[in-house]
Amino acid sequence: MRAHYRAEGLAEADLAADPYEQFARWFKEAVAAGLHEPNAMVVSTVGPDGRPSSRTVLLKAFTGRGFVFYTNYTSRKGRELAENPRVSLLFPWHPLARQVIVSGTAERIGRDETAAYFRTRPHGSQLGAWASDQSAVIGSRDELERAYEELADRYPEGEQVPAPPHWGGYRVVAEEAEFWQGRLNRLHDRLRYVPAEPGEGWRVERLAP
Repeated sequence: MRAHYRAEGLAEADLAADPYEQFARWFKEAVAAGLHEPNAMVVSTVGPDGRPSSRTVLLKAFTGRGFVFYTNYTSRKGRELAENPRVSLLFPWHPLARQVIVSGTAERIGRDETAAYFRTRPHGSQLGAWASDQSAVIGSRDELERAYEELADRYPEGEQVPAPPHWGGYRVVAEEAEFWQGRLNRLHDRLRYVPAEPGEGWRVERLAP
């Protein structure tokens, strides 16, 4: 299985001054192209034994301050981030022959911000955040569904569900960001933002494909 990539590339002169603005440009193009869930990203963390783990989550916000996603703090990723906040994000935009890789540090966002976002979630997703002890071993699917049904009785549709104290957001502050554009003959463009001298923003490195 082999795909042939595009002739159009990515030049240093095409880039924005910082990785957040460049990401915003590419994200807008991914949305305009009709990609399914362009905000889906692979989040990779490292456990205390040095073993990496990855999973797909949804990006819920991004600004010049970082990339935000939400999860259960007691999940595997939550426990690993508590021990080691270094994290990698991967956006695999295959139909555009593009990917973005962000390496940085995850920090918890404030409870007010978490609560505000939680109120925008569908009612069922709010209940699910309470019902699922994410990453824990459970006896059966029935056990999970019973927990959900009990919560649905306690908080019927239309009633406000409080944000769980064990659930909230992380903001990933970029330390490096690579923008990858597939090219013909596997001569891909890889441009990576790295910190410049203190107070001087970012500089861009070109990597061999």
